[in-house]
Order: sequence, then C-alpha cells, then structure tokens
Amino acid sequence: MGRTVWFPGHMAKGKRQLGALSSALDLLLEVRDARAPRLTASPTLDAFPDTLPVWTVLSKSDLANPDVTAEWTRYFNERGRRVWPADLRKGAPGALKKAIAEMRPSSSSKTVYREVRLAVVGTPNVGKSMLLNGLVGRKAAVVGGIPGVTKGVSWFKGSDCLVADSPGILDPHSDARSHRMLSWISSTRAQVIGSWAGHASECVAFLQRHGLISGLSEAWGIDASGDPSDILESVGRRLGRLLPGGIVDLESSGKAVIEALAAGKFGRLSLERPGDAPPWSELE
Repeated sequence: MGRTVWFPGHMAKGKRQLGALSSALDLLLEVRDARAPRLTASPTLDAFPDTLPVWTVLSKSDLANPDVTAEWTRYFNERGRRVWPADLRKGAPGALKKAIAEMRPSSSSKTVYREVRLAVVGTPNVGKSMLLNGLVGRKAAVVGGIPGVTKGVSWFKGSDCLVADSPGILDPHSDARSHRMLSWISSTRAQVIGSWAGHASECVAFLQRHGLISGLSEAWGIDASGDPSDILESVGRRLGRLLPGGIVDLESSGKAVIEALAAGKFGRLSLERPGDAPPWSELE
C-alpha cells in the first residue's frame, strides 16, 4: 500500500485517476502532518468536486505542539472541515471510525446497503498507509474492482468501509522552498534536493527565528544559540561524526539534525500556525 508520485506527468496521471473515482466515493480523507498542516496540504484536492465531503486527519499530532494543533483544529472546523488529530501509530482514531460508520445508512430487512466508499490522499510520508491500515486492518486483502470505476485502483475492505489506495503526490510545480522544508519532516528526500548540511543549516536558522531551537540544545546538551554552521559543528563533535584528522563530517551531522527533527527528538513543536504566512516564504 502506498506509492509516491514525483514527476509532472505522473502527478497529472495520478490526479486524473483519483478524479475519476469521484462518482464512486462518499468521502475523501486527507492526511496532513500536524506539525505543518499548510505545508503538507494535498495537491490532489482540486481533482475532486466541491460536493464530495473532505475530512482531515492531522497525523503525528504526538510530535506537534498541542496548543497549536488545537488552533489548527478550530481553524478547519470554522471553515466546515471535520478534523481528527491523531498518532496513527496507535491506529485510526475511534471517533473517526465511528463517524465513518455513521455515514452508512442503517440496514433494514428489505434493503442491503453497501459500505462507505472513501479514498485516502496526502503528500508522501504523512501517514496514509498507517491510516488505511487502521481503517481496514494490516492484513486486509485487496478486494475486486468496482464496476464502472477506473481500472488499476486497489480497494481494501474494512468493517464499514471500502478504502481506495492512492499514491503520495507532491506538486513538482510548487515553490522549491516548500520542497526543501518538507525534507525537514521527511515528506521528501533531502538528498534529492541538495546537501544534508545545507538543509540542516537552513532548518536550524528557521528554528532559531521561531524560538523552537531549545529542543535541539536539550537533546544533545549543546549551545544552540550561535551560527547554524557552528551548531552543526557542535552536533558532529557531540555525536562523533568525524572525518580523518578530527574534522567534523557536516553532511553526517546535518543528516542527524534533520532525522532527529523528523522523529520528534527535539520535543513537540509546530512549524506553522493558522494565519501565518506560508512558512517557506521566509526562506531564501
């Protein structure tokens, strides 16, 4: 389960395939990273009609600032979007599964109603597969195709729903700075965009500007108030990431910083709040 679409032609094909599902769907579940809900918005939403209900799951909420997540929940609710913050490693939220079950009409002795049909969409590595597994079970088997629905779409059966698998799609035409920022939370590959050291330095500078750097300092017991390059140097020495001659391997040090941030080792932090300018807009 779960694929990633990176290139323009593939993205267009993926959006067409998802859009062709619209008439068969009752619900769209969009997964976003709770640490950066605007940054991780799915570029596929415009492939679906406005009449199709969209609910949002804010994954990795255990890694985000809970007060900021509450702000995002209110923000979406005020705009008519139902939202579920979740740590998907613990499974799909029970309240979400109950809400999906309630969409299915009550059966009667004379009528047999089908399951709720839904698709799970989102950018890469936000937790789509974990949500799908939570809805249908980790050992769920692919069920047969649905007549009239685009070929090649995999459906998985849960107790109250049929879930369409979808690729993780990034918009290759979006601001390059947003792609760099996505690498900080592992929604894209840093080595595809540039060096680990460069990404880490940019990330550390962002954390400093937004008062989010203390977690790095506490995690490794280093002074994180100086220049980002000096901080990478300190991280490398603290972790023993050294080249011959005792020179710090800044690439390895940068990778350690990015991976630690993505894994939540710097504590619960959020990279953006409702009402703020897009966080990537301040990057060079």
